[in-house]
Amino acid sequence: MNLNLAVLIDGDNIPSDHVKEMMEEIAKYGNPTIKRIYGDWTKPHLSKWKDLLLQNAITPIQQYAYTSGKNATDSAMIIDAMDILYSNKVNGFCLVSSDSDFTRLATRLREAGMQVIGIGEKKTPTPFIVACDKFIYVEILRKQSEKKDDTTTKEKDKDSIDKITPQVIKLISTTIDDLSDEEGWAFLGDVGSLLQKKQPNFDSRNYGFEKLTPLINSTDNFEIERRETPKSKHKLIFVKNIEKPKKRSKRK
Repeated sequence: MNLNLAVLIDGDNIPSDHVKEMMEEIAKYGNPTIKRIYGDWTKPHLSKWKDLLLQNAITPIQQYAYTSGKNATDSAMIIDAMDILYSNKVNGFCLVSSDSDFTRLATRLREAGMQVIGIGEKKTPTPFIVACDKFIYVEILRKQSEKKDDTTTKEKDKDSIDKITPQVIKLISTTIDDLSDEEGWAFLGDVGSLLQKKQPNFDSRNYGFEKLTPLINSTDNFEIERRETPKSKHKLIFVKNIEKPKKRSKRK
């Protein structure tokens, strides 16, 4: 099913640098029928957004800061989200922010049966991340073709790539076990779906890989098998854990 999505952007809490890539990413999950960004447009720090809004057909919503120290933008975005929810015009939301204040909103929308996708920076607090069905980091949305071949950019790219830790390996391994048949094989598509449910911010691109298959191939913990099927021209990919021999304890 192609989702109709309401894209709500916290202009005070998200960088404007990669809005084009952000909108292209959102389009993978559904049709962004509503696109709004919230902020006090009288403030100079939001000036970078103005041209980008026209280019991407995003509607700016003016929200004055009525009280010092209070985030009026958050309140306006939450009220709009609930109005949109009850309008029955969409079946999914994309909340673009790195602010944990939207945790309860994401939870409430999911309780109402909405698909909720979050987009934010890696500094986003865990409660907001896990409240979404899927969470995507802004840092991984740069297009490879647009990267400049200079030392500064390469160093930034290295900084934005996470290491495949033993915890990541264990997460993949236990997920394969959860889905495997009697011989230990699990369909990779199902593995990817369950990984997403277990950890909404799990994304192969966080580790420098475009897809899950090359990520799994990069370690020596898993075995991959491609199987032909009469119903499809494409081969189905299955994966299993490689049983490593246990180290024998030395006798004294």
